Amino acid sequence: MANLFGLRGKVAVVTGGSRGIGYMIAAGLVVNGVKVYITARKASACDDAAAELSEFGECISLPADLASAEGLDTFVREIAEREPAIDILINNAGAAWGAPLGEFPDIGFDKVMNINVKAPFMLTQALLPRLEARATAADPARVVMIGSIDGIRVPIGDNYSYSAAKAGIHMLARHLGAHVVGKHITVNSIAPGPFESKMMEYLLDDDASRQMVVDQVPRQRIGTAEDIAGTVIFLTSRAGAFTTGAVIPVDGGISTIRMG
Repeated sequence: MANLFGLRGKVAVVTGGSRGIGYMIAAGLVVNGVKVYITARKASACDDAAAELSEFGECISLPADLASAEGLDTFVREIAEREPAIDILINNAGAAWGAPLGEFPDIGFDKVMNINVKAPFMLTQALLPRLEARATAADPARVVMIGSIDGIRVPIGDNYSYSAAKAGIHMLARHLGAHVVGKHITVNSIAPGPFESKMMEYLLDDDASRQMVVDQVPRQRIGTAEDIAGTVIFLTSRAGAFTTGAVIPVDGGISTIRMG
């Protein structure tokens, strides 16, 4: 029981780890003794984030565009050259698009679905040999998909492709989880509510709109780094070894609000 949430010595990959929720997760893992590889499309941002996190532990920057076949292949090859096994994969990188109904463009669906659903699937598939390498019945490898509360409840805005993609990633986690459980790999998803992130800065940087967001959260606040990192630590430690195929809202109670 004393080591129930221990992670020291494990190796993790966190996509979209240079900012927002991905950075919060990477920080939580690094501080708890995990060797963390972060990736992001912007090399300078990825390098800067890894340098900051390296003050607290081991964090390595491997910039890549995982939405492209070439970028994904290069990233997987670099990981394979460095690590014989991966214990934790956090599929966090994502994109959003908003446009009024009747004006929503093709690219607004293609880009969001490619980054939010296809890329996590292809990366997980490519890393399966590394995830299996050290996995055991007592200590399985862990895959965590970062979905969204907008994939559970009907959003207020016009982010049609985003909500569809996040609902898709929740089901993808369940579907993958069912197929790899026999390989000693668990797959779960987290559905965050409002957190400080690039996607939400247009709302949270303005005092009035920030308060509007807070007013919609039963817990009456924005999520913190501890909130999201704590859930990831649960899922990736011994504490979460018997949990797979789950969708866990980390939303301050938004998913519990009754309509009408």
